[in-house]
Amino acid sequence: MSWHEARDLGAAWLLLGLAFAFYRVPVSPTTLTDVLASQVFARAFALSLATVGVAFLLHELAHKAVALRFGQEAEFRADYGMLGLAVAGGLAGFLFAAPGAVHHRGYITPRENGLIALAGPLMNVVLGAVSLVVLVTVAPRVGYWGVFINVLLAGFNMIPFGPLDGATVLEWSTTAYALSAVVTIGPAVLFFAGVLV
Repeated sequence: MSWHEARDLGAAWLLLGLAFAFYRVPVSPTTLTDVLASQVFARAFALSLATVGVAFLLHELAHKAVALRFGQEAEFRADYGMLGLAVAGGLAGFLFAAPGAVHHRGYITPRENGLIALAGPLMNVVLGAVSLVVLVTVAPRVGYWGVFINVLLAGFNMIPFGPLDGATVLEWSTTAYALSAVVTIGPAVLFFAGVLV
């Protein structure tokens, strides 16, 4: 891992944590200083780092690990403009996050490219399952937020549109896309329908 990548990963983790903490603890220009100094905000920030930040970063690192496995040159690059918008969105009271992406290059087959794309959403499925265990055992609040963000990330990224992972997987294999949609988009639909959790 290069210094540049480590810096970008750290910045993305911290700024996403900040964005989602602002979303959880509403502020105004007149209350910003007080909110930032409060224990409520500190707890929201820690919760966001442990759930949202980890979910996004492990999603990206899963892409990188599989790309490296296939002999690619791969590195995460933060998108600081989008991270700024994420923080602004949190301050404005809505969720938005596109922290950056793993860029990879080198010769690759459609199957390998599809598997690289699939690795991120499947990582979120695994993290969602772990969060569900945490929810029902030791830390309901942490577990619920972990389930929420990982189910959302897995489902959203598997939409077969534009630069999203789902489009790459579908381009590689209709069968692989259909099977993976069951475990990524399926839980997201159930979650938002109130069936899951």
